[in-house]
Amino acid sequence: MPEMIFVDSSNVEAIGYDATTQELHVRFLKSGETYVYYGVEEWVFQEFLQADSKGTYLNTRIKPNYQYGKL
Repeated sequence: MPEMIFVDSSNVEAIGYDATTQELHVRFLKSGETYVYYGVEEWVFQEFLQADSKGTYLNTRIKPNYQYGKL
């Protein structure tokens, strides 16, 4: 698992990215569960980090466009 970066969000606790495998890891605040999104480009991860609303970015730009699984 990549190093997780804690973020300021009411929904997302932390995110991490592995550039080698293009895997984006997202740990949710309320459930504590971590999901992995596959084939995510690094620029998407950078935009996600900078997004004013992590939940909105995740729901509109990541979830509809990338396959994912739960760890």
